[in-house]
Formats: sequence, C-alpha cells, structure tokens
Amino acid sequence: MITKQEEMNTTERYEKLRRILGKKYIKSNIESPFDFITIANKGLHPNVINNFRKHFEISRKFIAELLNISDPTIYRWIRTNKKLERNYSIQLFELTDLFLYGSEVFENGDNFFKWIYLPNTALGGLEPKELLELPGGISKVKDLLGRIEYGVYS
Repeated sequence: MITKQEEMNTTERYEKLRRILGKKYIKSNIESPFDFITIANKGLHPNVINNFRKHFEISRKFIAELLNISDPTIYRWIRTNKKLERNYSIQLFELTDLFLYGSEVFENGDNFFKWIYLPNTALGGLEPKELLELPGGISKVKDLLGRIEYGVYS
C-alpha cells in the first residue's frame, strides 16, 4: 500500500521531471509512468535531451550510451529538431525518473552518480550504470534503489 508521503514524493518527482525536461515540451501533467507512454506516443522535442544533460551534468556521449545510440545521432536530432521516437522518449522519461529517485535515496545527485559506477553484488557484480541501456535494466536499478531506501540488504 502506498502511503500519502510516498504519493506526494512521486507527484513532486513527476513535476520536477517535467521541469527538468522542459514544460515547454511536456505540456501535460504526469501522474503515473503510464503517462510517459501517452506523451511519448506524440514524440518529444529533441531539446529535452539537452535539458536532461544540463540538469544532471552528463555528457552527450554518456546520454548516447544510455539511449544505446551514437553521439552524432543525438547531435543530428537536435540540429534538425527531429522528434524522438516513442521508445527513446520513454527511456528518457524513465532515466530522468530514476536519476531523481536515486538522488532522493542517496540524498544528492553526487552520491547517486558515484553509486551507479560501483559494482553491486545484488546486480551480480555489475555496475548499475551497465544495466541502464538494457531492456528492463532501469526497473532493476529502480527496484534496488527501493530496497536501499527501505533498508533491505542490497
């Protein structure tokens, strides 16, 4: 059962997600991960990638790895204002949500980003970062963060 506090944290995180990616590009409210799909079906403006990168202070090369595409492809999308395909849009929503959640669990972004580069026994010795570009990887890392948040040995 979800507590009022957890619901408020999630609502606040979704609002922050919209601010990070750009309310100019994401006009509708986000109330659940299913809204990621609805919004992504329309395609996101490629500038959301730049907004994501700037907020989390990551390189275009790293976001290209996370999206499993090349750095020049991202550059081309942004230069030509090509809307992101649905799957890339959803992945960007999920990554933003994960990074915000990780920053909450570790109390700041720096600690979270240090953690994603550390091998983790709960992930079979893999670094959390290694899972982020794989299908289902984001949810595995998010599940692990939930276990950490609630003090379950991870």
